[in-house]
Amino acid sequence: MNEKTYRRVLTIAGSDSGGGAGIQADLKTFAANGCYGFSVVTALTAQNTRGVAAIHPVPVDFVAQQLDAVLPDIGADAVKIGMLYSPELIETVARKLREHGAAHVVLDPVMVAQSGDKLLRDDAVAALKTHLIPLAEILTPNIPEAEVLLDRKIPGAAEMPAAAQDLMRFGCRNVLVKGGHLEGAASDDCLFLGAEKRLVRLPGARIETRNNHGTGCTLSSAIAAFLAQGGGAEDAVRRAKEYVAEAIRAGAAYRIGHGHGPVHHFWRYW
Repeated sequence: MNEKTYRRVLTIAGSDSGGGAGIQADLKTFAANGCYGFSVVTALTAQNTRGVAAIHPVPVDFVAQQLDAVLPDIGADAVKIGMLYSPELIETVARKLREHGAAHVVLDPVMVAQSGDKLLRDDAVAALKTHLIPLAEILTPNIPEAEVLLDRKIPGAAEMPAAAQDLMRFGCRNVLVKGGHLEGAASDDCLFLGAEKRLVRLPGARIETRNNHGTGCTLSSAIAAFLAQGGGAEDAVRRAKEYVAEAIRAGAAYRIGHGHGPVHHFWRYW
């Protein structure tokens, strides 16, 4: 009998004790989209729907041990990277990914939580540019994150294409600048495909809901899942956007906690 195999997707990110973002959102997203998810935890957070009360970074050498444990044994068809917190951690993760030949890396440069709490040290931005972004098949910053990386303001949708192209200079292969922080009814994204030097505008309608915690984690994880299944960058991004939009719509009617609740990762099933 022929053995079956899973599409394997690794998440390297922080743990969200509230379950809506981070490792927890990533694993739910992988499962909802037909992939086997496994994890390397970079930080523990004490957080809920209202905000982040505390961050406890996992020792850098232990993160390295986790990577050395899972990658040679399980392997990975794609890797999603989220919260990394410190420059030392960023350098270590980048080194280990190169050592293990990791492919299809989706980098979500997590800097600030939905609540406004900082999740990346100021001195880590340079390390992100130097060591990790060059490994990324797709970089997925929102507008505030793109502003930090480029050290300039992005006032509106008209400036997003130039921002996406300028972010390519850090060495990634494709860039998705997310428009969720734009004002107004539209929430359009901008994808720059490096190999083709082609810009793709991805329209999206804003969904009015308080349940938008973890949308960035969920989107980048869905992109990784679809890359693991053999899709190209544009196809993976389009499918991921559709999945997240439905997850937001389906979760809008629910109430969990007293702040920003999660999206409904398993909307296809219940």
